[in-house]
Order: sequence, then C-alpha cells, then structure tokens
Amino acid sequence: MFAFKKYKVKIINLALLFCTIALCILGYMVLSSAVGTDDYGLETLRKQLIGMAVGGAFLIFLTLTDYHFWMKFHWIVYFFCLLMLALLFTSMGVNVKGATRWLEFPGLGRLQPSEFAKVGMILFFSWFFHKNQEHINRFSTVASAIFFMLVPLVMIFLEPDLSTSLTFIMIFLALIYVAGLSYKWIGAMALSFLPIGGFLLWDSMREQPLILKRYMMNRILSFFNPAEYSDSGLTSQQDRSVMAIASGRLEGKGLFNTGIDSVKAGNFLSEENSDFIFAVVGEELGFWGSIAVIALFAALVFLCFRVAAKAPDKAGRLLCVGTGSFIGLQVFINIGVTSGILPNTGVVLPFFSHGISSLLCVLICLGLVMNVSLQRREGDASDR
Repeated sequence: MFAFKKYKVKIINLALLFCTIALCILGYMVLSSAVGTDDYGLETLRKQLIGMAVGGAFLIFLTLTDYHFWMKFHWIVYFFCLLMLALLFTSMGVNVKGATRWLEFPGLGRLQPSEFAKVGMILFFSWFFHKNQEHINRFSTVASAIFFMLVPLVMIFLEPDLSTSLTFIMIFLALIYVAGLSYKWIGAMALSFLPIGGFLLWDSMREQPLILKRYMMNRILSFFNPAEYSDSGLTSQQDRSVMAIASGRLEGKGLFNTGIDSVKAGNFLSEENSDFIFAVVGEELGFWGSIAVIALFAALVFLCFRVAAKAPDKAGRLLCVGTGSFIGLQVFINIGVTSGILPNTGVVLPFFSHGISSLLCVLICLGLVMNVSLQRREGDASDR
C-alpha cells in the first residue's frame, strides 16, 4: 500500500502542487465574493472549507499510497459508483428543477454521484486497458469497454444530465485513444456517429422525443438562433454573463465589489456561485485576472499530461490522462458557456464552483497523479 522505497521524493511535483493550492485559494476567494455574507453564503463557504480540508487530506493520503494498490479494487469502485447512481432513482434522490442528481447526507449536504462516477471510470478503465493492453484492438475488448461505459452513462443521462453524459463520453474516448486503439477502430467509431446523429436529429423533431428532451434541444437551437428564442429566456443567462465579463475590462472591478455598476451585486447573474462563476472572475478580476485563472488551469492540465508521459506503466499513464482530460474538459465547457461560445449547459468550474462533490473528485484525482509522479520511470529523475 505504502511503497515508499519506490518513490523518488526528491522530485515531488511541486509545480503541480503549487497550481492545485493556488486554484483552491483563488477559487475560495471568488466564491466568497459570489455568495456574499448572509446565512446562505456563510453556510456555502463552510461546506466549501470542509470540502477543501477533506479533499486535501485525500490528496496527501493518495500521494503517499501506491496507485497500484487502488487498482486492485477496480470492481468494487465500479459497482459502488453504479450503486450511488442507482440510489438517485429511490427516495434518497433529491430533485431540483426537474433533475434528480443529488443525494442528501447529514453534515455534508448534497453529494453528486455522477462526479464520483467520473473518478471511478478513470480508475476502472486505467486498470481495464492496462490489463488488456496486448489485446486492445480485439472486438471483445472494445465491446466490453463500451458496455462497461454505457451502464453508468445511461444512468447519468436518465437523471437527466446531458452535459455530464457528454463529458463522460469524451473522457472515455481520451482514455481508449491513449490505451492504443487502432485508427481502424477510431474510424469505425467516427462513422458510427453519423447514423446515431441522424437518429437523434429525427427524434428531436418528434412531439415526444425519446432521447433528447425538448428543453435540451431548445437550449441548442437558441444558441444557433438567439433571435427566434429571445422571448423564451433561454439566452438571458449567457447574455448577462457575457455582459458581466465585458464590464470587467482589463483590470476588473475588484473582489467583493458591491458598486451600483456591478452585474453580480445587482443580482443580474444566475448561478453565479456555480455554473456561471467565471462571470464573477471576469467582472471582478478583469481580463488579466481571467487570463491568470485560465493559465493556472492550463498549467495544471499540462502537468498531468507531462506526468503521464513519464509514468512507469500504462495504468499510471491512463490515470494522468484521465485526470487531465476530466479537468480540461470541464474548464473548457464551463468557460465556453459562460463566455457565450458554447450552448448553455450545466458544468461546474473545478475549484471555483460551490459543491463538495466536484472539489473532492478533483483533489482525489490529483492525489493519484501526484503518486504516479513519485514513481516516474528510471532516467527521468533529472528532468524536473
């Protein structure tokens, strides 16, 4: 479990640790500004601190724990994730705005099983593709991988949660590509999207769609044709978010700004402490502050991929690639939605958006990456 003799402690990835700590601190400061100092705000910040403390403890523990040890529990992790997702469809599931995505736990509040399912998928498929690396292009291997991915994916989609479902698929595609899937399989998968896309398009035009619900399609259509949907309110969140970011100009209005010219303080923003928290970053930290935040995220993702390149085996490489893809995709989608370059969909910004689930999952994944970094291949010790 603790393979200290294998670790190269002198080359601990300080850059990765610095980016993680910097994003935790900066995220907490921005969230403090977004939620205010009323009872709700103080409770939100208390839970965020709990998430940082528990997640930090997990990060330290996992950094010192051989990641091969956790690979032994791949099936337990997989079925535990399925159990958590299944509980959403019982009386334990909490329905908010028509979606049942949370479980209520005393003391911790609501936890989102789909976030933990991402971590479980990264761990499970790191083991699966490592074990089957010699047979990755066999039909049985690819079919089994797709089946194991589809089971939690369908459960997440039925919550319903389209954005997390898409993120889930993209993380899987990143993992199977790095695992060594041949371009023949990649081409076949790409061609398979044509009939699937055609069916989804046909289904969306029906009065009662089977797959994509009407509100999902309206969000997508309103993005491509905002004039037609201007009276529906579907574009108002993004419009106000873009206005907030633009109003920050170069240097921003300052954290905790409550001036009359503040979009946030005027309660024009929706979900400013969650899906649209980057609008607060843009308004209060300005262009330079936004660039600094994006640079920290880019550095974090780059460092995950850099550790992957030096990992001692394919399992470690996949853990790092999965983590980098997980963080990078969520950051790209969240900032893309907030800045109006992607259709509106609910994806949180890691470290910044409120919620213990996202924070815990990111720190757990980074703890595994830190451990992989301590076991880099021989010959890489001088490369810091």
